[in-house]
Amino acid sequence: MKKRVFISLAVVIVISLAFLTACADNGGDDGLIPFVVGATPVPHAEVLEFVSDRMAEKGFDMQIRVFTDFVLPNLATESGELDANYFQHVPYMDNFNYQHETNMVALFAVHFEPLGLYRSRTQTIEELQDGAIIAVPHDATNAARAFRLLEAAGLIRLDPDAGILATRLDIVYNPLNLDIRELEAAQLPHILPDVDMAVINGNFALQAGLSIEEDAVALEDRDSISAQTYANYIVVRAGNENDERVLALIEVMSSDEVRDFINERFEGRVVPVF
Repeated sequence: MKKRVFISLAVVIVISLAFLTACADNGGDDGLIPFVVGATPVPHAEVLEFVSDRMAEKGFDMQIRVFTDFVLPNLATESGELDANYFQHVPYMDNFNYQHETNMVALFAVHFEPLGLYRSRTQTIEELQDGAIIAVPHDATNAARAFRLLEAAGLIRLDPDAGILATRLDIVYNPLNLDIRELEAAQLPHILPDVDMAVINGNFALQAGLSIEEDAVALEDRDSISAQTYANYIVVRAGNENDERVLALIEVMSSDEVRDFINERFEGRVVPVF
């Protein structure tokens, strides 16, 4: 009798464990499969929030983890802590892969954020004085964009052979002897009061409440090569390109509803490219 009771209890335990495992595989009581995506706050996390219900309809619980820098979300994607991320363009990703020996892949271009030269202690380009301080992002790809923007604004001239990753060493003409300081991109809005002007990434400008119309004195053209080169992508670690969760996100993000949301919400400060 005791033997039969022991066997019955064992069967109950096995069945219970199987049930719990099935629930875990299905993502919990709601049956949704967990999907963790990293993003910077604006506009990336906002766009992901907009599509979260659509992802739930497809059976995925998209959990958005917000980062305030460009390094940690890539490291978290490489380690598997994140299933995907959405914040970066391909040149940045390629350079990051090279520097950190990571293996990330860009899958779908969502939008372009025009880089802007924002006024501070000096209000106009014409008022800039000799030795004026201009802050720019310090990472290789965004620094190159900043130098291109300063060149387009007539402030410097770059070596024609500099290529897409121009550096300060490629500046061949700087008539105002501008003091160009390379700083961490996320910090640029915070140090703006301490410089004459700063070249700021669109997402950080938005997050800081800066206005393209009122605060920017120069802007990357939406039809320029920058718009094609520096579109922000959905990115995954190599090998996860066909993950059903990632494919569902790409399908949802490429919809007319998302295009309309970006256009209406950001009024040209973020430009959809799909």
